[in-house]
Amino acid sequence: MCKRSVAAPSAGVAVLALTAALSVATTASPAAAATCPASTTCPTTVTFTVTAPDGLTITVPDGPVNVGSGAPGGQISGALGPVTVSDQRAALTATWVATVSAAAGGFTTGGGTAAETVPNSAVLYWSGAATATTGSGTFVPGQANAAAAQSLDVPRTAFSKTSGSGDNSATWDPTIVVNVPAQAVAGTYTGTVNHSVA
Repeated sequence: MCKRSVAAPSAGVAVLALTAALSVATTASPAAAATCPASTTCPTTVTFTVTAPDGLTITVPDGPVNVGSGAPGGQISGALGPVTVSDQRAALTATWVATVSAAAGGFTTGGGTAAETVPNSAVLYWSGAATATTGSGTFVPGQANAAAAQSLDVPRTAFSKTSGSGDNSATWDPTIVVNVPAQAVAGTYTGTVNHSVA
């Protein structure tokens, strides 16, 4: 009778098999954060993130906005339209300042000569109180009423938030007042009012 001999597995094969078995055992068991004895509290730290995707923005009316008409030496007054600051930073200290100014060169008609220009010093702005707010904190108008109107020959504070935390917003409807120079010529005058927030 013919007998077949069977070779014993090599040491290398045995090591590979043991390594594979250990690998399966390791990946199958979840990692333990802590091991605690019976009748004690066993803690796991939990975290989550609150995001602030939209930041701090300001929205202004589409132009052109016609604020009215008037004769030389008179006054023109009209609403600019709603301006809104939206603060979505979710900040611990959620304060901001909105600034208003007029573009250099004033408000012009025709060829923009001296006689066809109303200077920024003759154009005033007042914010009035907020028409709407959200969130906590103190919202402060830059100019509470017509008596507090300020010329736009330099940047002015249009509105601000001086305290509070978390998301918030404020909307106001500012008024533009034009002291028409006595020497102004007839025409439609055009200029730019700029808002920013920081």
